[in-house]
Amino acid sequence: MPSVRPLTRLFLLCALLTGVAACKRDTPTGADAPLRVAFFPNITHAQALVANSEGLFASQPGTGRLEVRQFNAGPAAMEALVAGSVDVAYVGPGPAINTYLKAGRELRIIAGAVNGGAVLVVKNVKTAAELKGKKLATPQLGNTQDIALRTWLKAQKLSIATDADGDVQVIPISNPDILGQYLQGAIEGAWVPEPWGARMLAEGGGHILVDERDLWPGRRFPSTVVVTTKKVLETQRPRIAALLRTHVRLTERWSADPAAFATSANAAFGQLTRKPLPAPVLQDAFSRLEPSLDPVPAALATSARHAKALGFIPSDDIAGLVDLSVLDEVRGAKPH
Repeated sequence: MPSVRPLTRLFLLCALLTGVAACKRDTPTGADAPLRVAFFPNITHAQALVANSEGLFASQPGTGRLEVRQFNAGPAAMEALVAGSVDVAYVGPGPAINTYLKAGRELRIIAGAVNGGAVLVVKNVKTAAELKGKKLATPQLGNTQDIALRTWLKAQKLSIATDADGDVQVIPISNPDILGQYLQGAIEGAWVPEPWGARMLAEGGGHILVDERDLWPGRRFPSTVVVTTKKVLETQRPRIAALLRTHVRLTERWSADPAAFATSANAAFGQLTRKPLPAPVLQDAFSRLEPSLDPVPAALATSARHAKALGFIPSDDIAGLVDLSVLDEVRGAKPH
């Protein structure tokens, strides 16, 4: 959950005492308002981690006053975006697609950030068939990894247990709890984003049964994208462009020197969590991540079809979701 900052507490108190409308009148708008950027303390949000740690978003000319807000789950970040308390967010494609379809098609993916970085780690089984009767975990019901696991199990002709008759039980729990359950032997494995896959391997043994990259054309699928809303694009376009300039430079920096960028991301990760990753775990996790400004629209469309087939979203029509016009402007209309 996001931390409750003093400004948020003030707003809540104001809302209780005088009504939300009165509070909104006192909130700075336009150029005087801060640009509020959300991300997770997770290495799959590496560009945001480094930008926050090194003060790069705030120092970019044209960004203006900026606030950084941290979240631990995509749905919570998307609720804040739709409510107007966040302007830009780094998030997984699953919550982005879900929000676009369920919140009036206002969300826009304005850039890619990271591709890859999701694996099914298991303790003992060697084949999909051996998963019958086992328990697997995902970070959240209906999130990007949960949809990937359920789609893969279906392709393996394994049913998901809703009672004693199913083949595989899928348990949605947080990433830290997944690691704990895995170490205790309470689950056979989990489909998780990095660095949790690398941590499971390093701390609990086992092996990778599925590297999700192997399921996608060219081994490319988005794990993190940058999103905003149609309204913010219309009213804050120059500031969004300024922020994307920093994002582009960081993505290029990662591509040019992956090892150095991983070290910077880990230092930033450690500042927020007080638990930087050991060097071998960091190297293993980053070996499955690819910096990318391309959100891979074809993969997004496939993800939407998968989510609809599983009953998580009412439609798989995501036409209009991706808008790379600001990114193209920032890059000088280079092909993405």
